[in-house]
Amino acid sequence: MNAITVKIPAGSIELEGDMVIPPMASGIVVFAHGSGSSRFSPRNGFVAQILQQRGVATLLFDLLSRLEDQDRSARFDIALLTDRLLAATAWLQINSSTENLKIGYFGASTGAASALQAAARKGANIAAVVSRGGRPDLAGADALSRVIAPTLLIVGGDDHGVVELNEQAYALLECKKEFVIIPGATHLFDEPGTLEKAAKLAVDWFLTYL
Repeated sequence: MNAITVKIPAGSIELEGDMVIPPMASGIVVFAHGSGSSRFSPRNGFVAQILQQRGVATLLFDLLSRLEDQDRSARFDIALLTDRLLAATAWLQINSSTENLKIGYFGASTGAASALQAAARKGANIAAVVSRGGRPDLAGADALSRVIAPTLLIVGGDDHGVVELNEQAYALLECKKEFVIIPGATHLFDEPGTLEKAAKLAVDWFLTYL
């Protein structure tokens, strides 16, 4: 399936993205990449490809402009990243090809925090959230307690420190939720078979709720 290059208005700038809409798609997953990454993330692209094959539309976009991405602090500005994700969500909701699709968020690293903050603000407009190797704790206790979208947290068993932070965030979620540890996986899920396991969990979650 060929990707459509899109430009998403976000305040005074436009963010570039790649969108794929399979025939008869019932939902779309928006990817919020982590710090230092982009819409070309091979890991997110791997998950997106599986979703497309299963009939789910995907949007991978850059949360920061090229200039902003040179500022390391912007990569960790959760409020800014959340605003960008909300801008993409608003654009999908008025785009004629996506306005009727249920929306899910897939967040990695710091992108997971922005996904959860955005989900807290959008309420029932977001059908599902998945965090892979994420930092959901950075969303803050208030936002975590207000998320109503079914949320899946996936973390590597050898991602020391991040496992504990995910456990803390999971305890604050009051929505339908699940927490899965992939044994032997580190933060980037580079170990053989670990990314595939995480992808299957994510895809199954989205297929259930989208």
